[in-house]
Amino acid sequence: MEILYAIIGILVGAGIGVLVAKSFVGNKSKELEIEASVSLEKAKLLVSQAETKEQEILNRAKDKAIKILEDARIEEKKLNEDLKTQRTELTNREIEFSKKLLEVEEEKKMIEAHIATVAVREKELLEKHESVTKKLEEVAGLPREKALENLIAQVEEESKETILSRIRKLDEQESEEVDKKAKNIIAVTIQRLASSTVAETTTSLVQLPNDEMKGRIIGREGRNIKALEWLTGCELIVDDTPGIITISGFSPIRRQIARRALEKLIVDGRIHPGRIEETIEESKKELSVEIRKAGEDALFTLGISVAGIDPKLIQILGRLKYRTSYGQNALMHSMEVAELSAMMASELKANVSVCRKGGLFHDIGKAVDHDMQGSHPELGYQIMKKFGFPEELCYQSIGHHEDKPKTLEAVIVKAADAISGARPGARKDNLELYVKRLEELEATAMSFAGVEKVYAIQAGREIRVFVNSAEIDDLAATKMAKEVAAKIEAELKYPGEVRVTLIREKRVVEYAR
Repeated sequence: MEILYAIIGILVGAGIGVLVAKSFVGNKSKELEIEASVSLEKAKLLVSQAETKEQEILNRAKDKAIKILEDARIEEKKLNEDLKTQRTELTNREIEFSKKLLEVEEEKKMIEAHIATVAVREKELLEKHESVTKKLEEVAGLPREKALENLIAQVEEESKETILSRIRKLDEQESEEVDKKAKNIIAVTIQRLASSTVAETTTSLVQLPNDEMKGRIIGREGRNIKALEWLTGCELIVDDTPGIITISGFSPIRRQIARRALEKLIVDGRIHPGRIEETIEESKKELSVEIRKAGEDALFTLGISVAGIDPKLIQILGRLKYRTSYGQNALMHSMEVAELSAMMASELKANVSVCRKGGLFHDIGKAVDHDMQGSHPELGYQIMKKFGFPEELCYQSIGHHEDKPKTLEAVIVKAADAISGARPGARKDNLELYVKRLEELEATAMSFAGVEKVYAIQAGREIRVFVNSAEIDDLAATKMAKEVAAKIEAELKYPGEVRVTLIREKRVVEYAR
């Protein structure tokens, strides 16, 4: 029974649910129909508004199109007018150009006719000239070329004195001006340079406390003096001169080592081969330090930074202190050249730094030319290249020995080198070399035809050449003086410069009795 009641309850509930669902669906359908009708009204309204907007847009577009067309018509009309104007102008220009062309053609014809006339006249003139020339040749009895030569010779002979005086005047003016400027620069430079004069020889003297010391230095069977000579490479001369031993040798460094060692041995008193060897080694070390200091002092004196120079090169530079050239100390000479070069470079607006360094290192090859093969200019160039100097600086070593240096700085260093070597007291020549140089100068000048006498004066810095006035005229004398100077410059070696004075005179002597 209970099951039956349950089934009846379920059926009744289902019926009621169906009725409620139908009622809900009906209400929902009505609401949807109402919403659909509202949406349709809205859609019709939007369509109507769109159609109205479309009509307005079309109207505006038509108005704009009409305006554009009007503007295009106006522009086209304007362009047509401009084109018409340009055509008119072009037509007028073509007419003018045609007129000009006709005028040019007419002028061309006139010029051609004029040229033809000129050619005819030129031909006539040439014929007349040839005719006149032939008549002149017939009258003169000489061909044209010969007459021209005679005329030139006559004019040259008549104007010889005028030409000679003019040449002399120009030479004197140029020479005076150049000499004046050069002497001024050199005088100012030399006045600003203060340098001592040191005469070097091939011997050094050592003072002895007494004559008994000579025997101790010689040693038993001469073993001490032999050891000294063998270790130093110098010759020790022990003679009758009281209180002095002479050290002889061509190397100043070896002589200095020998002198230092001998002085140490004299003070120490112990003189035997073993002690001699120790003393010589000590002297070598001390001299090495002194050489380096000499190089540093030279750089400091000239205002060149020591930090920028390799220590090995400073050592080589210091060796010049114990090197001589014609009796002149090489380091002092190099410092003089550096100072002179720097002063002249500042006057001539050249590179002062290159001139100063170039002057100091121009003879650096002399520090090693006893130990290496080659001339000192080449050795100096190689040394400066090795230590990283620029080419313009390295060239100073070679340039100061060339006849025509390539750079202004090399010319200045060459001039400074000549000044330093030629100044009085700088170099000490022996009598034999001095006389030989004078004889060579006189013989060179005597080799010219027409020379009667030659005298070398001023220590070989001037020669006076007397010529035969009958054989040599004034023009030839001027030419000969230049040739003599050129030959001396090419064939002889001399410090500084040699002045050539050629004298031509005619003396007439008569006696009144």
